[in-house]
Amino acid sequence: MPKKTTAVATKGAKKPVAKKAPIFNPSVLIEKKPRNFGIGQAIQPRRDVTRFVKWPHYIKVQRQRRILSSRMKVPPSINQFTKALDKASATSLFKLLQKYRPEDKAQKKQRLTKLAEAKAKGEAVQPAAKGNQIIFGLNKVVRAIESKKAKLVVLAHDVDPIELVVWIPALCRKLGVPFCVIKGKARLGSVVHHKTAATLAIVNVDKEDVKDLSNLTDLCLQSYNNNTELRRQWGGGQLGIKAVASQKKKERAVAKEEAARQKA
Repeated sequence: MPKKTTAVATKGAKKPVAKKAPIFNPSVLIEKKPRNFGIGQAIQPRRDVTRFVKWPHYIKVQRQRRILSSRMKVPPSINQFTKALDKASATSLFKLLQKYRPEDKAQKKQRLTKLAEAKAKGEAVQPAAKGNQIIFGLNKVVRAIESKKAKLVVLAHDVDPIELVVWIPALCRKLGVPFCVIKGKARLGSVVHHKTAATLAIVNVDKEDVKDLSNLTDLCLQSYNNNTELRRQWGGGQLGIKAVASQKKKERAVAKEEAARQKA
């Protein structure tokens, strides 16, 4: 027969404590329920993991180039490309450019097919005049500037390499041709049915657009050609966050020393 075992109270053992009922607080309508973010518990909150993302190489290069251009001292000949036209002036300029866009591939094909059909029928055909159109392409624009046929030259601010167009403002100033800078080579490219365009030139316009062109040329002559301050203003030279913080710290220390000397 198995022996009966009796429970013996051990010395110093803690007695079970009855749990207190939660006190209802009428002023608190929503009960606080803290979450546990341990493994297998509540979902982790969203964090800014930008610093931990492995960005593509071209994005790294873009950011490094932007930081370098803001930190290094940029000469006036390059810094003038950061002074683009304001939004209102750029809008009026693009309205004018849209009227004199060159024909695209579909329009050219349609024109040539009509000529070919007319020739096949034996009709005497004279090629239609293209009319006033924008000139694009670096060589064509430079030839128009040198011959003083260009009424207005438009440059993009983000041409890479900048050496392609960095000398054009000096040429325009020498020959008295108005020029301006626009943000985005892709915007200029969309006007001439290309992905990008470094520069455009307006050679001639219709009678109804002469006033708009003269207003734009006057603005460009005042803002770019005859602006002596633009040719002297250096860019860049901005300090980083850490350098600015250390500089402020030194200034506070100097101010504190001067205040102590004045008290003494």
